[in-house]
Amino acid sequence: MKFKNPPVNSLSLEFLTEFVISLEKLENDKTFRGVILTSDRPGVFSAGLDLREMCGRNPAHCAEYWKAVQELWLRLYLSNLVVIAAVNGSSPAGGCLIALTCDYRVLADNPKYLMGLNETLLGIVAPFWFKDTLVNTIGHRAAERALQLGLLFPPAEALQVGMVDKVVPEDQVQSTALSVMAQWLAIPDHARQLTKNMMRKATVDRLVKERDSDIKNFVSFISRDSIQKYLQMYLEKLKQKKG
Repeated sequence: MKFKNPPVNSLSLEFLTEFVISLEKLENDKTFRGVILTSDRPGVFSAGLDLREMCGRNPAHCAEYWKAVQELWLRLYLSNLVVIAAVNGSSPAGGCLIALTCDYRVLADNPKYLMGLNETLLGIVAPFWFKDTLVNTIGHRAAERALQLGLLFPPAEALQVGMVDKVVPEDQVQSTALSVMAQWLAIPDHARQLTKNMMRKATVDRLVKERDSDIKNFVSFISRDSIQKYLQMYLEKLKQKKG
């Protein structure tokens, strides 16, 4: 499955909705046992959440958007499919989250391809389920440091900390993902799926239980004047960069 939402594969409401529908189709078709997630645009895996969905929008839209972000995570994190990320570009914030939900991550060895949950750098806070996903992947102390500092790791450091499982030359990302997929598909599906569920269900249950309050918290946080001003400034900066 290739991400194609130019210029940087931002997670817009439309993209999130399409993603969930596509994933659902694959899961419902029993001929599919695994999926490789990658970008149609080498250089950027996904730049993460689409700030335009949060800036200057009414609370109802922000709530709908956040529910779609939650839905994608819930679907991916407990998917019965083997999900492998073939990360062929930068993946900050929400892009990193998508990779973290996968069963295995292959990253292209390019020092420009940074990966991490860098929300604090934007003056926002990673939600508890982003945090839980990172802790489950790299451990508590490493996650605590990475989240507070909003660290973006180049490939060698991402591998060292355990954020990715393999770093390979750029032209070998897809072939490596395919050979890893073969390894995972050699395991009987039912045993692997039950094990995945056992490992991840408690993390998912926490969001399911607190889903409405998580949406309310997000909307009240994002609606603050200070946060809106900051998002506007950040979007202006991005426009000037493009210009």
